[in-house]
Amino acid sequence: MSALKKSINSGFLGRAFAVIGAATAASAAVEAHRRPSARHLTTLGIEPAAFDRIRDI
Repeated sequence: MSALKKSINSGFLGRAFAVIGAATAASAAVEAHRRPSARHLTTLGIEPAAFDRIRDI
């Protein structure tokens, strides 16, 4: 693996793309009245159990 690919996958850019993807997936799930996956919530720094305690007003 080239140094550039390794840098993108494990570095800042890889993490930034992961967060953007998780945010997109989580927001789409919430808009569809579904629960986002635990993996996406964890990527965003949200504990899945804490998300379950959120109530719609």
